[in-house]
Amino acid sequence: MKRIYLDNAATTSCHPAVVLAMQPYFAEKYGNPSSLHHFGQEARAAVESAREKLANLIGARPEEIVFCASGTEANNFALHGVLLANENKGNHIITSAVEHHAILEPCGFLKKHGYAITILPVDKYGLVDPDEVKRAITEKTILVSIMHANNEIGTIEPIAEIAGISHEKGVLFHTDAVQTVGQIEINVDALGVDLLSLSGHKFYGPKGAGALYIRKGTRILPFIRGGAQERNRRASTENVPGIIGMGAAAELAQKELLTRTAHLSKLQNKLIKGIFDKVPEVILNGHPEKRLAKNVNISFRYIEGESILLNLDMEGIAASTGSACSSGTLDPSHVLMAIGLSHEIAHGSIRFSLGIFNTEAEIDYLLEVLPKIICKLRQMSPLYKK
Repeated sequence: MKRIYLDNAATTSCHPAVVLAMQPYFAEKYGNPSSLHHFGQEARAAVESAREKLANLIGARPEEIVFCASGTEANNFALHGVLLANENKGNHIITSAVEHHAILEPCGFLKKHGYAITILPVDKYGLVDPDEVKRAITEKTILVSIMHANNEIGTIEPIAEIAGISHEKGVLFHTDAVQTVGQIEINVDALGVDLLSLSGHKFYGPKGAGALYIRKGTRILPFIRGGAQERNRRASTENVPGIIGMGAAAELAQKELLTRTAHLSKLQNKLIKGIFDKVPEVILNGHPEKRLAKNVNISFRYIEGESILLNLDMEGIAASTGSACSSGTLDPSHVLMAIGLSHEIAHGSIRFSLGIFNTEAEIDYLLEVLPKIICKLRQMSPLYKK
């Protein structure tokens, strides 16, 4: 059976060119970048080259990039590091109800330890209202953290406007850009962000490699302590192969961004139109226009998303019901609940996330199989009026 992968928001495959770039650093060029001898300096030079490629992708300076192990670590680093460095100024963080668990869980931990956390609502499209941010800022606010685009519904937030409001009030601004780096054009100066989190495996790089952009002059303390790596900002021997791979993926993304976006937009439009033409009583979740080209999140009334997924998998198609980090829970998506869906409708939602290696033929096959699955499951559902 041919397998079709439509879960690229969870992870992407490693681009073949990325795999080739990484290979020498496993067994041939294996030096520790902190070592002074040839092997170490060879690795150091490669790490710094990757740092420059990643900086170029987001319009940053190389010295503003700190490598870490994941987007989750980068988010934790941003929250904890900024709070620790600025605790004399206040103890308040503002975020949104649709953030990834890599933001919401650390915020929950911090709340238990005496910090004040404001979680802002969103509208039916998943958009944060900049005026809500302005009203929520107090004299104790240290950081506002709003994601660039949502991992479940694809909505792109008005980051530049929110960052501007934060700065007017003397507050630092962080964005979780794990879903957008390498997917859409990003310039940290145009966005006005002080900190930005990213992860290599979301744009055809390897897992286990991420980074935090920290604008020069931003007060932040290390989240992981030990050695003096990453200019004393993140202790631990660098994951050299992963960093090299992420740098190669960044370079490819920058070169191919326009063609990738055009390809994904074509597939997205085809998929959305096909579903609405062939399947009745469906809802497109997220903003109809301000959304990532790779994202199609659909609610199918009267049936369970898990049942749809299992049936799709039997036909060789991989998708998801939301964030991969939440797949072990039976609770409905916090994102779909935040945009106002009922438990029943939220439970019937599927996220198809497209990738650069997907084809129109694969979308055609999905559109052939999916209506039959939905019809079969609805006939079995006690909620469906036959």
